[in-house]
Amino acid sequence: MKLISNRNRNRGRRTTTAALALLTVTALGTAGATASDAATKAAAPQTKQIASSVLGSDYKITLTALRSPEDQYAASVRLQVYTQTGGAWKESDRVTVGDVDGWFWFPLTGKGAVCEFSTASTEPAPLAVSLLVTPSIGCSEATHYVVKQGRVFAG
Repeated sequence: MKLISNRNRNRGRRTTTAALALLTVTALGTAGATASDAATKAAAPQTKQIASSVLGSDYKITLTALRSPEDQYAASVRLQVYTQTGGAWKESDRVTVGDVDGWFWFPLTGKGAVCEFSTASTEPAPLAVSLLVTPSIGCSEATHYVVKQGRVFAG
């Protein structure tokens, strides 16, 4: 008959206790992360209007930053065109400026974010947009558009 010493018995208990504690922490951490992720995805993306221009009674043009739901530092920029309908502005078209999540949220929503936002009250209406990439990099190249009959086209 083999005898087990108290030292070996205690070491086995400590190992089992440590393993159970690690398993519990891992399970609770995963459950908490899953609940947190679900709440984040259910929430609407954070937005901030960064520029707007009204061209007479023809067009209203806005630039809006949309924070990425996947990366807290990334953002997209939405350009929207509105036309007057029944005395109210109604969206007639929208495009994404640059790549989806291709901008940085904090520079885009901070001071000096809009380097150029030029429009003209002509038909078609030319439009140029340049935004701050980062303070150290500076501004993006201007992207040119044309607004014709309420629709946005590459310029």
